[in-house]
Amino acid sequence: MSGIRFSRRDLLTASTAAAAGVLASHAGELVRPARAQARATAAEPITPALVEAAKKEGKLAFYTAMDLPVAEKFAKTFEAKFPGVTVRVERSGAERVFQRIGQEMESGIHAVDVVNSADGAHFIVWKRNDWLAPYLPEEVARHYPAQYYDPDGLWVTTRVWLSSLGYNTNLVKPEEAPKSFADLLDPKWMGKMVKGHPAYSGTIMTATFQIVREFGWQYLERLAKQRVMQVQSSTDPPKKLALGERAVMADGNDYNLVQLKEAGGPVEVVYPAEGTPLVTGPSAVFKSAPNPNAARLFQNWLHSLEAQQLLVDFARQHSVHPLTKEKPGARRLDEIKVWKDDPAGVERASEEIKARYAQIFRV
Repeated sequence: MSGIRFSRRDLLTASTAAAAGVLASHAGELVRPARAQARATAAEPITPALVEAAKKEGKLAFYTAMDLPVAEKFAKTFEAKFPGVTVRVERSGAERVFQRIGQEMESGIHAVDVVNSADGAHFIVWKRNDWLAPYLPEEVARHYPAQYYDPDGLWVTTRVWLSSLGYNTNLVKPEEAPKSFADLLDPKWMGKMVKGHPAYSGTIMTATFQIVREFGWQYLERLAKQRVMQVQSSTDPPKKLALGERAVMADGNDYNLVQLKEAGGPVEVVYPAEGTPLVTGPSAVFKSAPNPNAARLFQNWLHSLEAQQLLVDFARQHSVHPLTKEKPGARRLDEIKVWKDDPAGVERASEEIKARYAQIFRV
């Protein structure tokens, strides 16, 4: 448990430092030096030469933990914009993507061109292993806050979302719905909840780390006594909720609930009173990419305003590109109390989280 024990003093100190960093990133005078320091890797535009080189390769493999419909939407939009380059989407849970890439690299198999994970800790490992290629899209260098891309240009934050609570509006009245993590421990929800698994889902791994950081393992030990239905991906709890198989979602993701609600589904998002786990999903080009030019073109386009607006409008996730616009009525990230993510902390504690979680929930 050494990787996941924090005192309240440590948490307050970290929160103060994090808040100072956020304020600095939004102050024009302070952002420029941070970005100037980050540009050890030259920013690259999409050029006719890059497009032609990508067309000669004709394809790329995109390993991702995105929802399959979202990943395929990105792929089809990219293919329409750059005819002659096809995208093969390889979708799985973030932890499975991580394991697959590790196994392929150990076996000398170089199949992945671009990767997107729901667990920022993976990029710490891949960077340490020297598996990532430096590539900084010009639009990222020009617009993205410096904390959302690697100083060496090895990864860029593609998407941001929250691991929220939720409920089925046919089964739970709004006034009776849980409003906090503490409310989930009420005996009335016994056998009525669903949640994801950190050994499969990067979102749930990150959320579990933050929950333990805030409440300790004893909270999950108490939650496990509530006979919670256990599923894999963070996309599964919203679906179970919409189908009425469970009344309450103990974790998962908020964007699927937003999508389901907009489609007329009987679901509602709840951002807990104590704070909501925040998750970032970076993308990177692999140094051993078999289609390096197509990979760079895709990575560049993926972080353009066009693609990031698609993320907001279609995927219903949050973009760190400041020129994107939210749909009317949508809740902005700065309107929600969120917890700070900590990929380095997740990387240190991930094996402990998997083992202890499996022991507590008996899965």
